[in-house]
Amino acid sequence: MSLVIRRISVENFRKFRTPVVIEGLTDGLNIVIEPNETGKSTLLDALRAAFFVRFNTRNQLAQSFAPHGDAVGPEVEVAFEVDGAPWSVTKHFLRSASVEVSGPQGRAQGEEAEARLNALLGSVRDTSRGGDVATYGALGLLWVAQAEALSVTAPGQIVRDTVTSTLEAEVGSIIGGAAYRRVRDRVEAQYELYWTPTGQKRGRQTDAHERLEAAEATAREAADRLATLERSFSDVEAARARLKIVQREMADNTDVQTRSSLVASLDIARVAAQILTTRRAEQEVVNGKVKALADVRQRHEDATQAQTKADAALTQAREQRLGVADTLSVAKQKVVDARTALDSARTDRQAARTALAEGEERIRQSCRGAAIQAARQRHANLLKLEEQRSAAKALADTAIAPKVLTLLEAHDRAVAEAQAVVNAGATRIALCGSADGITIDGQPMALGARTLDREVHIRFGAAELQITPPASAASAAEVLASALRKRKAALDDLGVVDLAASRASNEIARDAAADLRTLEARIESATPADAVLQLPAGSAALKLFVAELGTEEAVGVGELPDIAALTKAMETADSAAARAEGAQDSAIEALRRAEQQEAPLATAEARAASDVANAVSALEVIERRPEWPTLTEDLAKAREQAAEASVKVEDALRDASAHDVAAITRKIELIDARVRTAGETRTRLETDIARLEGTIESEGGLGLADRTAAAYEEVEAARIAFQRVTDEAQTLKALRSTLDAAHNETSAKFVGPVAARAKRHIERLLPGCELTFSEDLGLESVIRAGADESCASLSRGTQEQLAVLTRIAFADMLLEQGKPVSLILDDPLVYSDDARLDTMIEILSEAATRMQVVILTCRDRAFRHVAGNRIAL
Repeated sequence: MSLVIRRISVENFRKFRTPVVIEGLTDGLNIVIEPNETGKSTLLDALRAAFFVRFNTRNQLAQSFAPHGDAVGPEVEVAFEVDGAPWSVTKHFLRSASVEVSGPQGRAQGEEAEARLNALLGSVRDTSRGGDVATYGALGLLWVAQAEALSVTAPGQIVRDTVTSTLEAEVGSIIGGAAYRRVRDRVEAQYELYWTPTGQKRGRQTDAHERLEAAEATAREAADRLATLERSFSDVEAARARLKIVQREMADNTDVQTRSSLVASLDIARVAAQILTTRRAEQEVVNGKVKALADVRQRHEDATQAQTKADAALTQAREQRLGVADTLSVAKQKVVDARTALDSARTDRQAARTALAEGEERIRQSCRGAAIQAARQRHANLLKLEEQRSAAKALADTAIAPKVLTLLEAHDRAVAEAQAVVNAGATRIALCGSADGITIDGQPMALGARTLDREVHIRFGAAELQITPPASAASAAEVLASALRKRKAALDDLGVVDLAASRASNEIARDAAADLRTLEARIESATPADAVLQLPAGSAALKLFVAELGTEEAVGVGELPDIAALTKAMETADSAAARAEGAQDSAIEALRRAEQQEAPLATAEARAASDVANAVSALEVIERRPEWPTLTEDLAKAREQAAEASVKVEDALRDASAHDVAAITRKIELIDARVRTAGETRTRLETDIARLEGTIESEGGLGLADRTAAAYEEVEAARIAFQRVTDEAQTLKALRSTLDAAHNETSAKFVGPVAARAKRHIERLLPGCELTFSEDLGLESVIRAGADESCASLSRGTQEQLAVLTRIAFADMLLEQGKPVSLILDDPLVYSDDARLDTMIEILSEAATRMQVVILTCRDRAFRHVAGNRIAL
């Protein structure tokens, strides 16, 4: 059963903003050859939208149907035939979305229309956002968009199911067909009750396992409670025995008596410790007084020794300083004298430098004046030479280029040649005797010879003589006139009368060019550089200098100074100044040495005077203290009191050592802790006894032994149920694996017929090749000359050709089952060479005898010769 598209109408669909109608599609081969950007791919998308995209969807694919920038509703209408019966579908998208399908059963709209299309074409509902061609069924495989056939891909699940159903009877097995899928679905449904897709336990297995774990937990809890009850009886008896021992220990009053005696000893020890503290404080006071008085005496002695030492140092420093005072005074006077001599020498040196500078300036002015006069003379010579150069340049510019002169010679030769031709072909006449009454062309005729290059009329009274020269004379005369005009135009352009004049003018220009080079050399030699005027070489620099000079002339300087004498005077003044500076430096150095010698002596004198003043001040402060007059008697008395205090401290220390407060306190704390621990132990034992008695009373009547036995019976039942469920799950897992193994084993039986059908097409393209298909019926590799080549490693052109040929093979198998089939290829075989392209076109033409084939292409040259129905957009 073949699907034939008869008419397509598109409006507001992407680039088709205005209505576009394509009619005249036939059953066989239809070829649409249009340039790029015409809308061929858009036309295929419109067909897919009409058949497979739901009318009321607003997904990404449907949104792309609307023209860019327009808020309109795309519309597609297709008229087609299925097994000879006429059908039509009309869809509106986005705005006022609707669908209508008309066929032999009448019209349908909305969801009913979509369901009728799916049933007719063998497609399923597409829920993807961008369009899934696998849901389009057979036409999703056979309607190939641009670049979709550049790699070999497997058909979708719908096509695989249809093909396997077709081949079930042929291969004699249901594994892989619809019957196999029903069995596999039942097994898969039961498998999902026990296992996850990844093989993990779930469902009934986890429920049985959880029941077993719960029963085991309950049994453990009952056993623990029973053991706890039995353990409580022994624990309560042990606690009662321990309580009797603690009560007996607490009734003993030995610790009470010991503690009373320790408390009495503690009071005596505290009094002894207090006395020891008091004696130590009294000793500290007496020792502090002795130390203070001894310190005052020691400071007085130290100040007296410091005063004596400082007086001696001050006397010695003053004597040493008096010894260097005369040397320092003499050095200061020498510095003053040297400074005066240096100032005088510097004044004389400055005067000598000024005189030399003035003399040099007068010499420079004299040289500049001479240089200016020479520059003016060179400038005058330069102007004369430039005038001569301008005249020579004007003559040199009149030189005629060799090409122009050659052209003049050619014109002169052309005139001579044309004149010779005229003379050779013209008629010559001569008139002798009397010319009275004779006219030529109405004008009186003169005596002598004449060359005629045209027809003339000569009258002799009443008679007229007509002379007609040969026909070639007229053309020769015209050639001569043209040559004369060209020669005259060339001579006028140069301003000469003839070729000889031009040659003479050219000779004069050549001589002027030679003179011009000579004048350039003379100008360059007449404008040298001048170091005095800082004038660079060149005529431009000389002109600029004279223009800026204006009317400046050499300044009269009179008699020139003696530069040598001035230079010698300046050198003498420099030497005198240098000697004066050296003398001053020497005097300053001597003064610095004297000052360095005197400085430490002055410092020592000042330091000694300061030490004397400090010692006197310290003695005065000490002697003004109120305790100074009786210091000796007070110090002796204080030392006696310190000795007595030391004796008292020793006595108190001996008394305090006999009664240790810390040891007595530790013993009392130990007794108190023992009593406290006994009380806490008694309380804890009483609490434990009450808790255990309560446990025995509450748990003893609950029948824990019976409960434990029942819990262990539930554990056994849960374990048996868990084993049964585990066995069922393993059985289903093994059954599922067995079905998969059988499916894999039988898949080769389906691949064989598919390969056989595809080989008859591929044999024409690749002779001697064997094909291998995968389980999903996708072309996997090609075997050539015993070598297995993966399709992915083939060239893009070969992959595209194999993809088209396998689609034709699948289309033939679908036709055998009566499925609606047609083949649409958008820009196919773009990587094919000429030979394979011709073979592929032959195969497509043959396929067009079994189904409708539509080729959308922009390659006019490749498909121009193909016989088929031509369609224009």
